[in-house]
Amino acid sequence: MDNIQIINARTNNLKNISLEIPKRKIIVVTGISGSGKSSLVFDTIASQSQRLLSETFSSYIQQLLPHYEQPKVDRISNLPVSIIINQNKITGNARSTVGTITDIYASLRLLFSRIAKPFIGYSMNYSFNSPEGMCPKCKGLGVIKEINIKSLINFEKSLNSGAVQFPTFQSGGWRLTRYTESGNFDNDKKIKEYTSNELSMLLYNTGSSPKSPTKNWHKTARYVGLIPRITKAFIETDNTKYKKDLERILEIRICTECSGTRVNKKVRSAKILNNSISDCVSLSLDELRIFLDKIKEPEVEIILMDLKTKLESLQSLGLSYLTLNRATTTLSGGESQRIKIAKHLNSSLSDILYIFDELSTGLHPEDLTGIIKILYKLKQKGNTIILVDHDPDIIKIADHIINLGEGAGVNGGCVTYQGTYEGLLASDTLTSKALNTSHLLNNKKRNFQEFYELQNVSLNNIKNISIKIPKNAFTVVTGVAGSGKSSLIRHLFKNKFSDAMILDQSPVHSSSRSNILSYLGVFDTIKTLFSKVSSKNISHFSYNGKGACPVCKGKGYIKLDLAFLGDTKQLCEGCRGKRFNNETLSYYYKNKNIDDVLNLTVKEAESFFDDTNSEKLSRMLSCLTMANLDYLKLGQSLDTFSGGELQRLKIAKTLFEKNSKLLILDEPSTGLHESDVQNLLELFFVLVKNGNTLIVLEHNLSIISQAEWIIDLGLYGGVLGGKIIFQGYPGDIIDHPVSLTAKHLKKFLKIK
Repeated sequence: MDNIQIINARTNNLKNISLEIPKRKIIVVTGISGSGKSSLVFDTIASQSQRLLSETFSSYIQQLLPHYEQPKVDRISNLPVSIIINQNKITGNARSTVGTITDIYASLRLLFSRIAKPFIGYSMNYSFNSPEGMCPKCKGLGVIKEINIKSLINFEKSLNSGAVQFPTFQSGGWRLTRYTESGNFDNDKKIKEYTSNELSMLLYNTGSSPKSPTKNWHKTARYVGLIPRITKAFIETDNTKYKKDLERILEIRICTECSGTRVNKKVRSAKILNNSISDCVSLSLDELRIFLDKIKEPEVEIILMDLKTKLESLQSLGLSYLTLNRATTTLSGGESQRIKIAKHLNSSLSDILYIFDELSTGLHPEDLTGIIKILYKLKQKGNTIILVDHDPDIIKIADHIINLGEGAGVNGGCVTYQGTYEGLLASDTLTSKALNTSHLLNNKKRNFQEFYELQNVSLNNIKNISIKIPKNAFTVVTGVAGSGKSSLIRHLFKNKFSDAMILDQSPVHSSSRSNILSYLGVFDTIKTLFSKVSSKNISHFSYNGKGACPVCKGKGYIKLDLAFLGDTKQLCEGCRGKRFNNETLSYYYKNKNIDDVLNLTVKEAESFFDDTNSEKLSRMLSCLTMANLDYLKLGQSLDTFSGGELQRLKIAKTLFEKNSKLLILDEPSTGLHESDVQNLLELFFVLVKNGNTLIVLEHNLSIISQAEWIIDLGLYGGVLGGKIIFQGYPGDIIDHPVSLTAKHLKKFLKIK
C-alpha cells in the first residue's frame, strides 16, 4: 500500500508503461515537451482519481462536476484522492477579489464588526456584495461602466438600416422589434435627424407604454430605452457572451462616489487605528500584516490569529506584494496557482495526492526557496506530491524522479529513468545532460547605437523610473514576482511603443476546428495538392466544407446528452474520428490521404513535402521546427495546446511572416525542458538577426545568462519593488552587491 501501481498505461503517446510511484514522497516527473508527462500525470493518474471520486456522488452532483475521460490503462492500484493545482487562471466575475477568494476579506469584516468605531453593524454590513455595505452608485464594483453612445449608435443610419451596433439589435434581430414595433419612431429616419425628445426616448426611457404600437407589439409589453435595456440585460448581469461587443461600447471609470473602494460612506467611516476596511484591502499583504500586529484587543485574538495564518500562507508563497482588492481576473496563471496552494496549507487532511503543473512558472529563483519549504510541509503531513516540472531547483528536491522520453510525440511515451536525483545525474537521459551542462555568461558587449527609452514613468509600484532598451537586440527583464516587470513592459512600455507585439501564453482565437495549418494560413496549400491529384475543388478536402463527414459534420465525434450524467463525447462511427467523408478519404497524394497527412508530425512532414517545391510550406515547417514544435501533428486542434506551445506557435508565426517587429515575450521558457532552452535561445538570435528587437520577461537562468542586455527590478515585490536594481550588460551584473538575480546567477554559473 506504500506505492501507487500503474499497469500498462497507454493514454495518448504512452507506450504501455508500468511503474510504481512511492506515496508520501515528493515525486518530480520530467522530460522534454511532448514526452508524455501530462499524459501520465494528468490524463491517467489525476483523471482516474477524479473519476473514481466523482462516482461516489449522486448522478445529479456528477453532472455538476468536471468530466474526466476514461484513461487507457489496465489497472491503477492504491490511488489516493487527488487535488489538482494547475495554472488555470482563477475564474471569477467582477466582484471576485484576492480578499474574497482567500476568505481573508470575510475575516477582516468580522474583525471590523467587533472593534471598529463607530459600530455600524455586523459582518455583512462591511461587504461590498451586500446592499448594506456596497456603494450605492457602483453597486460594489468600484467602477462605473458607461455606454459610449457614439460606439453604440451609427447616427448616419436608421433603425431599419442597422443604426444600433450591438448583437440582436441589428436589422432582423428580435430585440430591435422592441423599438421598430413600438410606434415611437420613424424606422427609416436617420438617427442624426431625431429631435432631442426622440433621441431621449430611444436611449434613456426607463419604462412606458407605447401610445400607438404596431399590431406586432405584445399587448402587455413595456417600452424601455436602449441604455437601461443593455445595462440590465448585459452589464449588470456580467454577461460574458457578448464580452467583445461590450468592451467596444463601454467606457469604464473609477466610481466617483466611493473612489473605487466598492463600499459606502458608512463603511468607510468605521475605523481601527485610523484605518477603514477599504484602507486595509489597499495595503500589500506585508503592510496589512504590520497593521494587524498593532491591534492588541484580547477579544479579537482568535480572529487575528486566523487572519495572520492566512496571510502567512500567501506570504510564504511569494505573494506579499498582492493587495486584497486586486481583482482575480487580473491574476496571472502562476499567481492563481499559488493562491490555490495557500488554501490547502492549513488543511487537516492527510494522505492526499497533490498534483502540481509547472509550479516554478512565473517564479524567480529567490521565490522558489519559499515554495520548496511549502512542499516539504505538505509532505510532512503525510501527503504525496507529484510535480510536473523542468526547473533544476525543483528536480533537486525530489525524493523520486520519473523521466519520460526520450523524444516527443511518437518518439516519447517511455520511462527512461526512475529513481533518485543522484541516479538521474548519472543516467543517459536528456535531462541528465541538461543538468550536467556547464553554463557561461554572455560577456560580449555589443556597441548599441539606438535605444527605446522611457523617462520618469510610474504605474502601480513603479515610481518615477527611467530605462533604455537597445534596438535590434535581445534584452531580458527580470526580478522577483511582483517586482513590476509586467507594469513596466506590458503596460508602460507598450503604451509608448504601441507597435510592440506581446507574445504570451494567452489563448489564440481557436476552436476544435482550428489547427496549426489554418492558424499559419497554409491549409489551402495542402488542400490544393489533393485538389490537383483528384480534380476536385479544394473545399472537398476541408472538414468545414464539402469534405466533412455527414454523420459528425466534421467534428470527429458525436456529443451525447446523458441527462443527469451530463454530456459525453463518442467517437463518430461514420468516420472513426477522421472528420472526412469516404469520398474525400479515397483520394491520395504520395500514398497518403488527407487524414494521413494531418496525422504527420511537423518533423515527418518536412521529409514528406520536401519535393513539393512549395516555398511557403517548406518555410512554415522550418519555422515550427525552430520554435521547438516539430513533435506536434499538423492537424492537432489548437484548443489542445499548452500555454507554452501556443506561445512558441506565435513565435513561429512571427518568423513565418518575416515581419520585422518589436517583440515582447512573457515567460517563453514555460513548459520547456532545459535541453529545449538552448533551441529557444538559438531562435531568439535568429529573430534578432531578422531585424527584431526582443524584450523577454524571464526568470530562467539559462536565458538570463545569454542576454545581450539585462534590466533587473526589485529588490522584492509590491511596495518593496518597482525599482531598477540594474540595467546594462550581463557581464556587469554578476558582482552586483544586492541584486537577487546576480546572487542566483553566480550560483548557477558556479562563480565563487
